[in-house]
Amino acid sequence: MQVSPMKARLLLFKERLEREVLSHPVIAANPYTSWFKHGQFSRAQARAFLVQFSVFSNQFLVAQLRKVLNADTLEEMHASKEILVNELGVGFRAASGRQDEELGSIHGSIEGGRFHFRAAHFELLVRMAEQFGLGFSDLGKRRHGERSTLSFCDELIRLYGHEDYAIAAAASWAVENWAAAGFWDELVEGWKKYRDHQNLSKLDMVFFTWHARLEANHAQHTWEELETCYAHKDIDEDSFVRHANEMLDGVCVFWRGLDAQRRKIGDDIQHVKVS
Repeated sequence: MQVSPMKARLLLFKERLEREVLSHPVIAANPYTSWFKHGQFSRAQARAFLVQFSVFSNQFLVAQLRKVLNADTLEEMHASKEILVNELGVGFRAASGRQDEELGSIHGSIEGGRFHFRAAHFELLVRMAEQFGLGFSDLGKRRHGERSTLSFCDELIRLYGHEDYAIAAAASWAVENWAAAGFWDELVEGWKKYRDHQNLSKLDMVFFTWHARLEANHAQHTWEELETCYAHKDIDEDSFVRHANEMLDGVCVFWRGLDAQRRKIGDDIQHVKVS
């Protein structure tokens, strides 16, 4: 079947994105998640990770709201709201298939979905962190963030929440495709092995297992958004690639910071044992 010139250009652009963006080191070779997936971390390392991840998770809402507010069209606003409102606790509603009573479905739309406080992604993370002796006041605030974590959060606000929606769309596409590229699966694998090593049969890790299933839907929304933009706007492909990679550079700072932090905690623990 013959495709239109616009579709042909879009296919070539997708190939370029696969080649020049999705090969970024934070997607192709993340040292932290490669270590984490073995589950050989200490309780102190688990606590530190949960605190930093909670800061990113909570502060991400600021960037996502800015992306909603800066949308150029109603369709773009809807696409951004899908992610924001799901983060806040409205489950996706699918036409068919299994749906969790609180969390909803991993497919579909927030249209017609139900809101539950307990389904908010940050609250899922809080419940997990409580199992490690961390309370609500220990989590999510900028004051708890390491410099690398806050750098990532600031890059999200600068790029993902940029008032130029073309830049925001590039950053959003990069973030959601990073999230769908497999790091959630490595985190889940690590938590499961940690649970088994520590005999924690009741460890609540729904925040991670649900995200591992959910992120493909978020990424699909950004691909759809890209197709919509491509059909109605002249996209500067070089700018898109550049800003997508800038966003992934910001993501990389976050993970490298986590990797440095876990090594320091490991060295401190070893020093105490030796002493």
